[in-house]
Amino acid sequence: MTERTCLAVVLAAGEGTRMKSERSKVLHAVAGLPMIGHVVAAVEAAGVEDVALVIGRDGDAVSAAASSGAARISTHLQTERLGTGHAVLAAREAIARGYDDVLVLFGDTPLLLPDTLKAARAALADGADVTVIGFNTDKPTGYGRLLERDGALVAIREEKDASEKERAVTFCNGGLMAIRGGDALTLIDAIGNDNAKGEYYLTDIVEIVRARGGSAVAIEAPAEQLMGVNTRAELAVAEAVWQARRRQTLMLSGVTMIAPETVFLAHDTVIEPDAVIEPNVVFASGVTVRGGAVIHPFCHIEQSEIGPGAQIGPFARLRPGSKLGAGSKVGNFCEVKKSVVGEGAKINHLSYIGDAQIGAKANIGAGTITCNYDGTNKHLTEIGAGVFVGSNTSLVAPVSIGEGAYIASGSVITENVEADALALARARQTAKPGRARDIRARNAALKERKQGKS
Repeated sequence: MTERTCLAVVLAAGEGTRMKSERSKVLHAVAGLPMIGHVVAAVEAAGVEDVALVIGRDGDAVSAAASSGAARISTHLQTERLGTGHAVLAAREAIARGYDDVLVLFGDTPLLLPDTLKAARAALADGADVTVIGFNTDKPTGYGRLLERDGALVAIREEKDASEKERAVTFCNGGLMAIRGGDALTLIDAIGNDNAKGEYYLTDIVEIVRARGGSAVAIEAPAEQLMGVNTRAELAVAEAVWQARRRQTLMLSGVTMIAPETVFLAHDTVIEPDAVIEPNVVFASGVTVRGGAVIHPFCHIEQSEIGPGAQIGPFARLRPGSKLGAGSKVGNFCEVKKSVVGEGAKINHLSYIGDAQIGAKANIGAGTITCNYDGTNKHLTEIGAGVFVGSNTSLVAPVSIGEGAYIASGSVITENVEADALALARARQTAKPGRARDIRARNAALKERKQGKS
């Protein structure tokens, strides 16, 4: 297969009015990646290097969302909506460059897998002129039926045009197609619009190729792979399918998920074997979890790296730029942002660590805050190896705490602290005997006077 050249024509110009959105349908995300990105990723993984993207609404944004991988992408504007056959011809210039295979796909099928595209191309390599990808369902109502005879595909019949016998067929058109490249333009140009809507239907290509002595075949794929997303409800279904599929893959690779249905992953989440993910964890984009790490319940993690054997949570939030060393710990109700936490360091309780570098085996006490923002700029806090920061401490950046230093609880640190020093920065405690009783009496009298006036 690798020696055959291939162009994927991805139709992404649909208005998507049923999404009830100001954005193009294909820009809506599954697992944090726009649907068009999923489709192009599947194309790339199938070994296709050239993509002709047929765009309309939000064309620049759609092109940008599709261009994150290695494929060479050309964009082609569809100015009229005259059916799928007409949409493909918007990419005429790309098709005319000459490829062995031409794939036609839709930008709203985010669950498509590369092996299905490889199978469609393999059928062309075996001699077919057209390959149609279909699915079997016990609820075929509304779908075009794939009509076969002696292993060949003879027609795609829309339900409204089908006979009673044809409607009983459960093998349905999934909309995706592979065409022998040398004949692609000739066949598509031959599609007419003699129908009730006056549109050019790509499905007519099957009967056209057979009338010219060519061959068409249908291959089967799971129905979920061919699912097109047209509404927010269908988007949620696609999300659920994607999540279940990805969780299964990770668990089979050696990741433990105690309640997998409560774990939500991004399209690029990386979790290594022997990591443990406890219930109710959300991974946004850009997260890597190394082997042996444990993510306790109710954590939200984004654009962060969690080192081997580290522990997170429960109820922790890692924001972009966080990097946790081996065996480190970020405990309950802690937030870390754009910070490096050294090997074996601990941030156990109720702390905010932002724009910081924390050395190995440092201990950050409960309620510690790095005061990193002055209202205009962010500043760095440096905490050396083995530092002990007492509870309820504020570290006003920019500030540096040397290795082995000890910061007394309740301090507000505004100046650098040298290695192995003890730093205290708080008001001296004083006690006034009997004053509490006087204050209560004064407050009670004030309350009585206010009540009397009312």
